[in-house]
Amino acid sequence: MRDTNLLGLALGLTSPWTVTRCDFDAPAHRLDIHIDFAAGSRFACPECAVEECPAYDSETKSWRHLNFFQHQAWLHARVPRVRCSKCGIRTVTSLPWARKDSGFTLLFEALVMTLVTSMPVGAAARLVGEHDTRLWRVIHHYVEEARARADASAVTRVAIDETAARRGHDYITLFVDIDEARVVHVTEGKDAATVAAFATDLTEHGGDADQITEVCIDMSPAFIKGTAEHLPNAEVTFDKFHAVKIINDAVDEVRRAEQKEQIALKGTRYIWLRNPDTLSERQRATLDALPTRTLKTARAYHIRLAFQHLYAEGDPKSAAVYLKQWYFWATHSRLPPMVDAARTVKRHWGGILRWFDSKIANGLIEGINSLIQAAKAKARGYRSSRNLKAIVYLIAGKLDLRLPA
Repeated sequence: MRDTNLLGLALGLTSPWTVTRCDFDAPAHRLDIHIDFAAGSRFACPECAVEECPAYDSETKSWRHLNFFQHQAWLHARVPRVRCSKCGIRTVTSLPWARKDSGFTLLFEALVMTLVTSMPVGAAARLVGEHDTRLWRVIHHYVEEARARADASAVTRVAIDETAARRGHDYITLFVDIDEARVVHVTEGKDAATVAAFATDLTEHGGDADQITEVCIDMSPAFIKGTAEHLPNAEVTFDKFHAVKIINDAVDEVRRAEQKEQIALKGTRYIWLRNPDTLSERQRATLDALPTRTLKTARAYHIRLAFQHLYAEGDPKSAAVYLKQWYFWATHSRLPPMVDAARTVKRHWGGILRWFDSKIANGLIEGINSLIQAAKAKARGYRSSRNLKAIVYLIAGKLDLRLPA
């Protein structure tokens, strides 16, 4: 009697539920706890919740609970069906230790959700001795419930970027609330339809596409088109790191072409892609030994450095003057890759200069991206995009999971 009372207190059971017996099998490393309800108990109808109904019959069900030391613990209980005068015969679903249609107790699920935020699901499954498919069901339940409660009414500034879901051409697109540093939406693909999906999801969570005033994106035509169509009041800032990357790629293209004649350029790729103050002593010595006065790559390199200096300008007006001067230099450099890069800048002129008003960049979303890729690498990938999206929300969505304590 003392053991059953103690277990009832530990489980937090209240009337009409009590522990009737417990069976401990040390060789099998298993503890089985049996729960029952008192005779004559009445339960709220699970459908209308209006009246207290008598038990009609019952069915014994089982749930995996937190381990008892190194032993697996299981709860077994008679779950009643009640006869409601309005709804007929219904199975009671509100149990103090487990949610509907789960084979785990609430505390076991809370443990699982805590584990999977810091380790791969497969590793968590091995740790608790369950198949990972069962754990994914728990993850999807809590993530989807939390997502349904998420409030997007205050979202006004977003950063958009895609990340690879798996090898090949499968992508997901992330929408990040810049002010709250959280992922507010994840969807498959990287086309204009992803922005439409975000606008719809925003409305479903109390937000409004018309109240989005700032968007930070790369120069993807799909994102530009999607933003113009579905976020009509948003000012576009082109991510400055992506803009610099376009110039970097042009410099590298010049180097690749020139090194066919200039053997000394072989092995120098990263010298031209780094800033002078970040070069190692060895790289600095290599650069000093090159005939930089005559190298086309050196000219392209200085054009790149000058473009980076654009972002040191103090205000939009001076930045516009500086960019015009840089554009003239780049387009008259007689270096086709640099000319093409400059023309790309010209096509995206307004969004590049917008940075001097908005001061937003995709550094935040790139940081989230790195967390996602690290999680994906540790897990060695995910079997479905649905699983990947759940993990993204879990590690970067700042969800209110409302886990039992």
